[in-house]
Amino acid sequence: MKQGIAIIIGAGPAGLTAAVELQRQTQIKPIVLEASHEIGGISRTVRYKGNRMDIGGHRLFSKSDRVMQWWLDMIPIENAGTVSTDDSAGTHDPHKEDLVMLVRERRSRIYFLRRFFHYPIRLSMDTLRKMGVVRAVLAGLSYLNSALVVQREEKSLEDFFINRFGMQLYRIFFKDYTEKVWGVPCSEISAEWGAQRIKGLSLAKVCSHFVRKVFHSQEGGIAQRETETSLIEKFLYPKLGPGQLWEQAAERVLQNGGEIHLGVSVDRVNWESSGGSDPGGGRIVSVEGLKDGGKRVRYTGDYFFSTMPVRDLVRDLVPAPPTEVSEVSEGLVYRDFITVGLLVDHLALREKDGSPLKDNWIYIQEPDVLLGRLQIFNNWSPWLVGQPGKMWLGLEYFCNETDPVWKLPDEQMARLAMCEVEQIGMLKVEDVEDWHVVHVAKTYPAYFGSYDRFDVIREYTDGLKNLFLVGRNGMHKYNNQDHSMLTAITAVENIANGVTTKDNIWAVNTESEYHEEKTDASAASGQQIRSPAPLPPAGLVILQASSTVSDSKAAPC
Repeated sequence: MKQGIAIIIGAGPAGLTAAVELQRQTQIKPIVLEASHEIGGISRTVRYKGNRMDIGGHRLFSKSDRVMQWWLDMIPIENAGTVSTDDSAGTHDPHKEDLVMLVRERRSRIYFLRRFFHYPIRLSMDTLRKMGVVRAVLAGLSYLNSALVVQREEKSLEDFFINRFGMQLYRIFFKDYTEKVWGVPCSEISAEWGAQRIKGLSLAKVCSHFVRKVFHSQEGGIAQRETETSLIEKFLYPKLGPGQLWEQAAERVLQNGGEIHLGVSVDRVNWESSGGSDPGGGRIVSVEGLKDGGKRVRYTGDYFFSTMPVRDLVRDLVPAPPTEVSEVSEGLVYRDFITVGLLVDHLALREKDGSPLKDNWIYIQEPDVLLGRLQIFNNWSPWLVGQPGKMWLGLEYFCNETDPVWKLPDEQMARLAMCEVEQIGMLKVEDVEDWHVVHVAKTYPAYFGSYDRFDVIREYTDGLKNLFLVGRNGMHKYNNQDHSMLTAITAVENIANGVTTKDNIWAVNTESEYHEEKTDASAASGQQIRSPAPLPPAGLVILQASSTVSDSKAAPC
């Protein structure tokens, strides 16, 4: 078996998966360096006064059986009665033990025009009536035109959406929200982002899912392999939030002789040339950084895994890479993220039967607020809420570090969030009992800026033979959690098997093996979890409006 030391930058899903797999498949010792003092990266769980926050919302679901089993090897599934992954049910009771994976029902809706629109779609005359005859006819004609007559060359995300949903549906349910998320017009975002996030999903796919659901019960399993990820009905979720999974993985790494060093900010990646005509050919020899208190540390190894943002990695390379590589790297763009936790007694809106809202998260399409999405943590896991009877919310804002909203003091940010939720009629400010603000930088690697020249970076870093870029930020690729894990697993397998190419790592979530729909990569891609990611569930327009707030709006803050 391969031996040596692997230095892993970042204790998020990709980094910790690499560490676990190195111990399973090789005799290489993993040493994980994490700049923060928390485990899990953007999949961590934030604790506040007995409450827990899931940063971005993480539904654990994958078309990869290997990833599903990996999760369940870390945290066993609950005794869910008739619900099981495939053939077996768990025997663990979340009321008696903490290390339990829950099986949760998925529910997400859109809040638009002060109404809730269900997703997946509900095809009914009532839906068409609420859309309005004119809007429904125009949307239908527009869709038919795109589906049967005109196909645009997909140069941008706007082209991608219009080809699959038509101009009218794109304008109503995709354009404004997506631009709120990314801060730039859809016409300036690469179509590859759509291919990465929503794969083969289209209006036709959404409709066919509804028909199958009506005539074929899906009760029992969570594998749902033939279902688009945006349409899944059930998912796994750790009792104490997604960070619990990665804390458990970190514990495994330590138990098996690995090391994890928190509070180490890597700022120098030393490499040496292997000679020859290849300007990028070489090997990493060590990394350096600062520990808390300013002490400088240095780590040497045989293999190096990087999950740090590509732009930071390129800046830290010593000697510096060629000018072109640095120029492309400096042009990469990231979108940042703020979550405001609100502890409330109740919401102003309820379900039709008077019970609390049952959504995991709600996409806020309203153009008169900055708020992008709202999570109800109670509905992910009741154990995320420290006080029984209270509601624990996560209000999500997408921004840049240079934006005024990012720079707001926490108290002002919390006040803004409270006022916006009151403005759209979802709660009263006076019902808020406590709040907590979390900033997360570089949450979403963007598919604009210099991204169209990313191959320049990839070619150069691939030439550093013992360096493996894995994970979302490590590859500047908007991967889901399971895809990030698979990049790490693939990299470890390459080392174990003496495979020198890195093409198979970059192919994760591109090849049909990893698609949520078994189609060619050019067809399109998608997101499972959870994630945060900010694209609203696709096909949102033939939705059923289920609840409407009063015409009288709350007074502004």
